[in-house]
Amino acid sequence: MITRRKTRQIRVGGVAVGGDAPIAVQSMTNTDTRDVEATVTQIHRLEQAGCELIRVAVLDQEAARAIARIRDQIGIPLIADIHFEHRLAVAAMENGAQAIRINPGNLGGPEKLARVVAAAKAHGVPIRVGVNSGSVEKDILKQHGRPTPSALVESALRNVTLLEALHFRDVKISLKSSDALATIEAYRELSRRCDYPLHLGVTEAGGLIAGTVKSSVALGILLAEGIGDTFRISLTRDPVEEVRVGWELLRSLHIRARGPELVSCPTCGRCQIDLFSLAEAVERHVQTMTASLKVAVMGCVVNGPGEAKEADIGLAGGNGVGIIFKKGKLHRKVAESELLPVFLEELDKLGS
Repeated sequence: MITRRKTRQIRVGGVAVGGDAPIAVQSMTNTDTRDVEATVTQIHRLEQAGCELIRVAVLDQEAARAIARIRDQIGIPLIADIHFEHRLAVAAMENGAQAIRINPGNLGGPEKLARVVAAAKAHGVPIRVGVNSGSVEKDILKQHGRPTPSALVESALRNVTLLEALHFRDVKISLKSSDALATIEAYRELSRRCDYPLHLGVTEAGGLIAGTVKSSVALGILLAEGIGDTFRISLTRDPVEEVRVGWELLRSLHIRARGPELVSCPTCGRCQIDLFSLAEAVERHVQTMTASLKVAVMGCVVNGPGEAKEADIGLAGGNGVGIIFKKGKLHRKVAESELLPVFLEELDKLGS
């Protein structure tokens, strides 16, 4: 059983982060934030997939002003991502951002950081201190030789100290590296040295396959060790895929579950139906379902009937036919051409 590391708790809008709050699945839009319609449309798709916190890039004042219109049309807390320009951080909060992501050391000095913190206090907005391999300060890099895990941690704690000096502790921290092992080591060290809630992620992880593997290795190990309060699976992909992978990661560790669990066989020479198409269609269908079900899509008589029977609902394919099981009992036998629509109809009955 996983024992969570104890952290202080903050709130991002209506979502508690840290302490005994559930680990939250986060993503980031890849639309132009100034395009309110496109951004809202994407966030709605992310909400349907189970995204619980959403971050948007704030590149200029127009993007900061767009936050007000975006927030009015979505149901999850909105986080503004700002680099270098303190006025954008202030404007984002004035327009309704419920958290901001900054690197306090690159905002232009103590006076400008103080303005950001004053606005955060006035609006009740937490700050995520985000450090990555490319943002480590030059003196720390010189000391460590490169952006090592210890260098990332030192940079993060230095920036947190800047906020603490302004009597601000409504903070979450993230350390980002594109190296899975460096990410693990950095978060382990940071978790030993502070009790702030941590946002996990592997930056620039790659596309669907490489990014999923790299992120699952790093984040899976950390989450299994009880480290992490929110996380994002970063993929060069539709961000909806990030959320899907995130929930599957939590499910695999028995931390949280959302919607049906789909099990399907990899197929072999025994398979005599088009299982790939069946499995893909069922996978698409269950993405917006929230009922906790186990769904099996199997291709032959070796493991098929047994796995299907263990599921809440399952199918086992044969030569041009399929058998549908419900709650461990044979429900009906149908032709392959009718198997998908009949199976989805029966699935929807259970999930309603």
